[in-house]
Amino acid sequence: MSPSQSDSEFMNGAEALLRAVELACDRINDGAAADIDNQRVGGMVTLVFENRSQIVVNLQKPLHEVWLAARSGGYHFRWVDGHWQDTKGQGEFFAILARDASAQSGATLAFR
Repeated sequence: MSPSQSDSEFMNGAEALLRAVELACDRINDGAAADIDNQRVGGMVTLVFENRSQIVVNLQKPLHEVWLAARSGGYHFRWVDGHWQDTKGQGEFFAILARDASAQSGATLAFR
């Protein structure tokens, strides 16, 4: 957890991230690149692809982390230097989401 980040700062940033994921899904669906059913329940967004595979993005408020679960594995992200970075050095949130969503949907997808 970043010692300089308050709970409210984390929640503001994390909620903005979830909204960005939802808006990107809407844009992708409108452009017919893929059909992604995105469902939001509280601090969790589930993306369901045509082949029924899923990606789940979930807020972990006590840890100040955002977790992403996909076929390729699970990732934990923290806000570092203006980006949501994987805690094990795997990369930035939107890059990993785009990579895994593209693999699971069979189409090249962008989430920014």
